[in-house]
Amino acid sequence: MPSHALKHEPLDAYNLALTENLHPTGWVNPTPADRYNMVVIGAGTAGLVTAAGAAILGAKVALVERDYMGGDCLNFGCVPSKALIRSARAAAAVRDAGRFGVEVPPGMRVNFAAVMERMRKLRAELSPTDSANRFRGLGVDVFIGDGRFVAPDVVEVDGKRLKFKKAAITTGARAASLPIPGLAEAGYLTNETVFSLTELPSRIAVIGAGPIGCELAQTFARFGAQVFLLEVAPQILIREDRDAAERVERAIVRDGVEIITGCKIHGVGLRGNEKTLAIERDGVRREIDVDLILIGVGRVPTVEGLNLEAAMIEYDKQNGVKVDDHLRTTNPLVYAGGDVASPYKFTHLSDAHARIIIRNALFFGRQRASQLIIPWCTYTDPEIAHVGLYEAEAKQRGISVATYTQELKEVDRAVLDGETEGFVKVLVKDGSDKIVGATIVASHAGEIISELTTAIKAGVGLGTLGDVIHPYPTQADAIRRAAGLYTRTRLTPFVAGLMKRWFAFTR
Repeated sequence: MPSHALKHEPLDAYNLALTENLHPTGWVNPTPADRYNMVVIGAGTAGLVTAAGAAILGAKVALVERDYMGGDCLNFGCVPSKALIRSARAAAAVRDAGRFGVEVPPGMRVNFAAVMERMRKLRAELSPTDSANRFRGLGVDVFIGDGRFVAPDVVEVDGKRLKFKKAAITTGARAASLPIPGLAEAGYLTNETVFSLTELPSRIAVIGAGPIGCELAQTFARFGAQVFLLEVAPQILIREDRDAAERVERAIVRDGVEIITGCKIHGVGLRGNEKTLAIERDGVRREIDVDLILIGVGRVPTVEGLNLEAAMIEYDKQNGVKVDDHLRTTNPLVYAGGDVASPYKFTHLSDAHARIIIRNALFFGRQRASQLIIPWCTYTDPEIAHVGLYEAEAKQRGISVATYTQELKEVDRAVLDGETEGFVKVLVKDGSDKIVGATIVASHAGEIISELTTAIKAGVGLGTLGDVIHPYPTQADAIRRAAGLYTRTRLTPFVAGLMKRWFAFTR
């Protein structure tokens, strides 16, 4: 059985249980069937959903994984990061308890080793769902090893040939690296290695202020580390609207993170165990000494080693596997989905892609990926959640929009919770109440955005949301209040004048 490059450390009971579920020692690959309805390469979210769905429907399925079942989300992404974020929120709540009249004895500290142990425990507890044995129980032939195409309709793994009618490439993405002089020699962590820490470094430089970088920078600052967040762009979270990014930036700074945007990194030096970053901003040079460097600049598709040329599948290393709107590759027998074939690298999108692949590859479906309504969330505190178009995107497409923004400082529940640093912003097509986009900045924005996502998907207008009764008091009531802002625009001076005369007449 080929060894996998990534390791779960430390080798405690939780990581050993995790490994036994996701990359079992002594696993014996099955004897291949004569032909498979579907061969899936990569057992992350997209691959697992594709394999399980197809097998449950009666297809003969093979699933190939060279590293860990569960992919990035379970092993190195959503699950471990959100476990740490929850611990960091607890630390911040204790720190800020005085705001709510709760007196906390002095000397509060974060037991970082216990935080990481909790994360490993929870990850291990969740892992049976993605395990090799569970999928074997579903009737899937699970192959542990390197899968590669050897013909347009054949994948080879562990010396065995898997002939298929259809196949799906769902190999995901890996952490991106940076060509900074001296960085490799000094050493650094990514999201694929940071969760193996057992001791909290006192000083951390996080390079890249995208979602991964911002989430982990704030988390480590709340644990008590001194954190520098370095970003080449002029703002953090460059994909988001500036007003939303600025709310998060202020919160992260309050947590003690030093944010340096517009930053050039000229090199990294090593002095003993200390790493020195030479940076420049606005022509001013500076050196930053840290104990640990964390790269959070995003992810790149995993296409190496698949021998895609043998299957006549077009790809490039930056953008991944080329697919059409039906997620079909340049080989009509092979589909691809999830992080390896999309610029939007979200677990929930990988799940949606898998469902499209099942319909289109096995049932002659014609579902289009472009028709998906894709929300996303960055799990800082406050969170930023978004769906649909941004204002700049609408302008680029020639769509005239009206924007309605409800500040949380005017929403009772947010005031009572002490969580007023945020807003709900809804974009509607000018002259109508058709919702074309929304951004929410709030402590639980990811929970609230689904109402607006559903409205866009179902064609429900903002005016209708204004008629929906929301429980009081809730922060989601901000959506109803934003709808109220829209409704008031319909009361034009002419209409107001008519109403005034009507009431005068009927008195």
